[in-house]
Amino acid sequence: MADNENDAAAADADANKEAPTEKATTEETGEDQSKLTPPKTPASKPGSAKPGSAKSGSARSGSAKPGSAKSTTSKPPSAKSTTSVAKTPASKPHSPKSSAARTATGKSSKTSPGKAKDKEDENEETEGATEAAPAFVLEVLEALPAGARPLFLASKTQEILGCIADEHVTEENPAKLLRKEDIILDMRNRAAVSDFSVVKQKIFDYPEDEILIVYDVEFKFGENFYIALTPEARHIMYHPPKAKVRADGTVVEVGEEGEEDMEAVEEIIHKYVPPESKEWVSQGSEKEIIEETVKENRPRVKMSIKRVRRDFGAPCQFTDRNVGDAKDAYMECTAYEDKTFDLKKLELDKCVQAIPVFTEAGTQTEWKHPRNANTQYYPREYGEEKMKEIGESKSLQTMAEDVAPRFELALQQNEIMDVFFDDWLALADEDGSFGSKADNHLKEYQSFTDLQFSKDKTITCIEWHPTIKGVAAVAVCDKMSFDSRIDHAAKVIMTPSLILIWSFTDPIHPQLLLEAPDDIYSFKFCPTDPSIVAGGCINGQVVLWDISAHLERLKTPRSNRKKNINTLPGFEDESAFDTPIVRYCAVSSIEHSHKAAITDVLWVPDHMEINRMGVPQENRQQQCVQLMTCAADNCILLWDTRPPKGVTSADDKGLKNPMGIPTTFRYLDLSWKPHMKVNLSRSEPGGDHSPTKFSIQEIQGDRSVLTKLSETKDDKPGGGGGGYGFSTGKPSSAKEKRTLQDVNTHLYAGGEDGEIIYADWMPQKDQDSGKIQTPKPTFYNTLHDGPVNTLQRSPFFRDILLCVGGWTFSIWKEGVNSGPILASSASPKRLTAGFWSPSRPGVFYITRVDGSVDVWDLLDRTHEPSLNQNVSSVPITCIYPYQVSSKQHLLAIGDNSGTLHVLEIPWSLRQPTPNELVGVSNYFDREVKRREFVVARWDFREMEKREIEAEAKRKAGIAPNVQLSEEELEMKMKTEYMAYLEEEASFLRQLGLKEEVDEPLPEV
Repeated sequence: MADNENDAAAADADANKEAPTEKATTEETGEDQSKLTPPKTPASKPGSAKPGSAKSGSARSGSAKPGSAKSTTSKPPSAKSTTSVAKTPASKPHSPKSSAARTATGKSSKTSPGKAKDKEDENEETEGATEAAPAFVLEVLEALPAGARPLFLASKTQEILGCIADEHVTEENPAKLLRKEDIILDMRNRAAVSDFSVVKQKIFDYPEDEILIVYDVEFKFGENFYIALTPEARHIMYHPPKAKVRADGTVVEVGEEGEEDMEAVEEIIHKYVPPESKEWVSQGSEKEIIEETVKENRPRVKMSIKRVRRDFGAPCQFTDRNVGDAKDAYMECTAYEDKTFDLKKLELDKCVQAIPVFTEAGTQTEWKHPRNANTQYYPREYGEEKMKEIGESKSLQTMAEDVAPRFELALQQNEIMDVFFDDWLALADEDGSFGSKADNHLKEYQSFTDLQFSKDKTITCIEWHPTIKGVAAVAVCDKMSFDSRIDHAAKVIMTPSLILIWSFTDPIHPQLLLEAPDDIYSFKFCPTDPSIVAGGCINGQVVLWDISAHLERLKTPRSNRKKNINTLPGFEDESAFDTPIVRYCAVSSIEHSHKAAITDVLWVPDHMEINRMGVPQENRQQQCVQLMTCAADNCILLWDTRPPKGVTSADDKGLKNPMGIPTTFRYLDLSWKPHMKVNLSRSEPGGDHSPTKFSIQEIQGDRSVLTKLSETKDDKPGGGGGGYGFSTGKPSSAKEKRTLQDVNTHLYAGGEDGEIIYADWMPQKDQDSGKIQTPKPTFYNTLHDGPVNTLQRSPFFRDILLCVGGWTFSIWKEGVNSGPILASSASPKRLTAGFWSPSRPGVFYITRVDGSVDVWDLLDRTHEPSLNQNVSSVPITCIYPYQVSSKQHLLAIGDNSGTLHVLEIPWSLRQPTPNELVGVSNYFDREVKRREFVVARWDFREMEKREIEAEAKRKAGIAPNVQLSEEELEMKMKTEYMAYLEEEASFLRQLGLKEEVDEPLPEV
């Protein structure tokens, strides 16, 4: 510190030598300046004046050279001294001169001698102005000077260097001088971990021994400290630039040479001036107030309620009334949580004694010497007379009657549960499988997305490959409404519509791309020939693909595609990693296709085929050659992939194929027509049903209907039977096929309005028109509050269906037409899809629009899901579980952003519990009986209601309605119809439109 003070004194001496004129000027006005400045304090006495204060700065203001760095005190100022209000501010080196300062100050060494007199007069005027000058306020520095930068110091660094925040450096005293040797030693010991490593070279280049660091409490410059890396920056941080604000509001910058530096700065005192009332000036707000004011525009309605005087005070007579007779007959007052309930808690003084209480208690036991006990016996034998006497005794009968109930209970318990079964041993056997019972949530296994083809699109359908494990296909389409598609028709046409086939061997690139004429809403792999894919477009057309040429690509990992033994080095196929695009090989005729988007596709099982009259017949080829589609155009169409009559697959072998499109179904391209049409018309007028999903009872692989047919010598498969080769031969004659009598020709369908339709696909002759057409549905039930998006049969029960639509789901049993056997309550979020578990009979999955999956277990609970897990942040569109092996089950989920999520199903959801199939079957039987009981109660209540009405009419003297039997009703209607015919014939005879004919004789 002494060295710095000597440097400052030397700098003062140099300044006195270099600026004599300025000194003279200062001496001339020294007498006047003494009124404003305090006495000088010698710089050689350290500590005599407060460092950084206005006094120490003004002590050398007359001799300090403007712009000199040595004119400041050596001791670093504290934050309080820097930002607090000073009485006489020190001179500010390097600060710009304001116009006011230049006006008030005299010229320094450049002032000419001829103008000395004028300057003396000027100084006298300045002296008078200084005495009456207003107070100044000191402002803080708003930006770091050049050579300073913010620096973050960790708590460990602060502890090493002794500058711990809020302990060594505070908001009042934020500055700290650190030795350069300590900082260099910290950088050597801690290397790159040291916080000073970012300014390592600048610290080595710093010329002085101490470095200034300031604590930034408010993180004004981004870090908790800032450091001066040059002496100039350190000087400016000692004396930051200040601005003076006069009491009248004018800002004056501090100059080095002016006399404004010597003016006293006083703290501004704000005086409260009460507001003065002024005249009201209208801005139009009163009009708004008048318009918002409620005014009576019509006379008030007067009501007069009268009552007969004798009714006042009369006794009331209450009677029972049926709930269904009136709307206001039943009012439910459900319990709810009162949010305004407030209970005041009072303080109670209670005392508790925590000292244990000692009690004495004693007991006496009779101790006997232990000894061995044995009994020797022989059987008691009775004679016939004695046995007869005992058997007829009353005591034996009484004992048998008392013991019989307990004996029956024990037998029932033994029948229900095996008491000799070792549960611990069985539990250990179950835990030996893959996974554990602790796993009760879905685990993320893999996810697939493509930035080019599936980004910002929605997944409409998911299908797993039937034979190749780890291969899944998804259909993607644009998230556009019907109006948006029309407005952006040019963009939609140019955007390719694709089905992406993914493999677990390459989660980044799709293995195949199936190109379609328009967006695909549903597609299915052929069960007997997985290389054939059928899909339904948004424009109603049916599309067929043949991917048999790319099966090896799906089976071979991406890394092994270039490793071909027959390929010479340097001649590898560079396009082996490119994703091939497979063009469709056949598309249906748009005139004969659906008039709406195809929402469901189903291959007819390989053991049957349906002729044009809807009759199920035996399929001797044992291949899937027919498929069914449905759309919202009120119909379900049946398609046959075999060539029509007069066309063979050999007719187009000579045609050119420049694009490499498979010729498997060329005979169907653009000329494919449906084989049969099923119309779903309503039973009453008002439009037809619009199906979105459908399901038939026959499933692939179940050939139980064939075993019931008698075996004949002609029961040999046709020419294309067996294997995966898709048969393109002509359909065999109907005479050679046998009709499958045990096949149920009824199907379930879900509509856009949330209804469930049960109809027969076999056309019948209409009694009124005489035309052969699809009969009207057997029944339909509008249960769901939105379009049906899932209608699937249980893989364990062919007559149990899961239906999902709107905000609810339901379970139906085929044959129970009164309603569902299980209907859920409304979900808080709309349901998007559902699927049965392939391994557990009582488990199914439901997806919601909030991106979560509900897992329902009917044996666990039926009022709420057993598990709810969030999978995606966007709505889920489809779901499909897949059984890879007995120890691994996967769950594929597609969302609205084009991402395919593959989750691993835990052990508890894939391993069936003991006798689960029997338990679920018993549950469905109980629900069917409950449904029958509900229907019976409906009929009973309806009959009871009629009886009550008849009794009320009888008491009132009204003749009751005669209930006719069915035979009497039929006879009455027949009589009315005959009378109508006679009246019609008479009317036509009067008009001359009908001739009178003799009545024929009655038949014998």
